[in-house]
Amino acid sequence: MRSRVITLLVLFSLSLLFTACSMSNQQENSEENQSAEQNNNSSEESQQKEETKEENTQESKEKEASYAYAENLDEEVDEDGLTIVSEPDIKEVVVNKQRKLPEDYEPEELIIPDVPFPFDGDQPKKYMQPEAANALEELFKGAEVEGLELYAASGYRSYDRQEAIYESNVNQRGQEEADKFSARPGTSEHQTGLAMDVTSPEMAFKLEQDFIETEEGKWLEEHAHEYGFIIRYLKGTRNITGYEYEPWHLRYVGKDISTEIHESGSTLEEFFGFYEE
Repeated sequence: MRSRVITLLVLFSLSLLFTACSMSNQQENSEENQSAEQNNNSSEESQQKEETKEENTQESKEKEASYAYAENLDEEVDEDGLTIVSEPDIKEVVVNKQRKLPEDYEPEELIIPDVPFPFDGDQPKKYMQPEAANALEELFKGAEVEGLELYAASGYRSYDRQEAIYESNVNQRGQEEADKFSARPGTSEHQTGLAMDVTSPEMAFKLEQDFIETEEGKWLEEHAHEYGFIIRYLKGTRNITGYEYEPWHLRYVGKDISTEIHESGSTLEEFFGFYEE
């Protein structure tokens, strides 16, 4: 009887030992499998991140290539040494003192945005290109939500109208002074139908640099890009744009471009490769 008990105890001990070994092996195999799975997942995640990084880099390069188009243009120069813009209908068009629109250029379509103006009547300066006009309406709604009062003051100007304005400024202030703030005919963004000067009652509807001290001016500086607009003539960039600071002058370029320009702090000329230091 005693011998049988001893035998049973030995068998029971061996059974426990085998079970413990089996469980240990299973645990080791599980940990090895889990570790291998983690390594595979880590490798896959790393590969995915690398691929995403490459895609983003490629996308960024493609954007830069499509935006910086200055070198790819084949444009003519007139007798005054000004470049005649070859693609006046695109919203990315760059018009400045060195780059003029064709003399007979008019946008294909112009409409009046549904925003307040400080004057009545169906006047040409109320008009903009449709896409820009719609964006301006959204911008004004955004300002209204914040309790701000914006008024549109001056949009589209024809070549002839700009010629009359420029000559009047020259007669009053002289050509050198007039060139600091007034565009010669054909070199004004207003002729594109993509620009709008804005103001407020606090400014008595005037267009002056003090506009940036108003809540409306500050809001535009921070939020205009969210609606596809940029402040075209930034402070301290006269050597690039040709004009003094104009916190009231909005230029429509589309949300993607306006956001990139705003974040970079650059001018339209720099962004599109029309200015090099």
